[in-house]
Amino acid sequence: MSEKRYPQQAGPTVVAEPVWGQVLVCVVFALLGAGLGWLIKAVAKWLVTLPWAPLQGPAKLVTAIPEPGLTIGAIALGGLVGLVAGVAVKFSELSVAVHDDRVELIRKGEPRVVPGADIALAFRDGKQLVLLGPGTEELAREDCDQDRARLAAAFAAHGYAWADEDPYKQDFRLWIAEVPELAERANTLLKARAEALRKPGAKMEAAELKTELARVGVVVRDQDKRQYWRTLR
Repeated sequence: MSEKRYPQQAGPTVVAEPVWGQVLVCVVFALLGAGLGWLIKAVAKWLVTLPWAPLQGPAKLVTAIPEPGLTIGAIALGGLVGLVAGVAVKFSELSVAVHDDRVELIRKGEPRVVPGADIALAFRDGKQLVLLGPGTEELAREDCDQDRARLAAAFAAHGYAWADEDPYKQDFRLWIAEVPELAERANTLLKARAEALRKPGAKMEAAELKTELARVGVVVRDQDKRQYWRTLR
């Protein structure tokens, strides 16, 4: 276990996109959607002038709506779709609440809690936030777009160790079939996980196999659908 920390701040430090930033992104998505709606209307009007063009049925259906209702409706519908897409993007982003005794990783309103006593080190690895335990095991690896400096300050404010990069990145090696340095079970799990990474919609399966690998002392990270591994120190 890592050494005991004493309370640093009265309350948690939350690292999340500010409200104005979230609103700005949603507005940009809405404007893009409105522009796309107008473009679809213009393309539909163009298609009906070409008897040989595909999608004549849908194009005629769209252009049958009288103006200015067609233009207003296309822009409004496109803007609404863009707004919904923007809200979905921001809602799926990771926010981090750092307490003295725990760290909450919040995505889509659901927090994942990592006990503070288990965390030996935190750092950003590219676009991912990583929390390591005292045995260099990964407690969490989450996609995270939050500012690196804000994350570093938040963890330091509550007594957690922060690194500018992964101190064990040189230990990772590209996995190839039947690595002799690994036990048979680890190779079997990595092989099954490589197959899962190639399958669409198998993210949960890959995550479960990663958990099994952690149980046998192997840390794995992905890059371009290839697996890199290291053993615990």
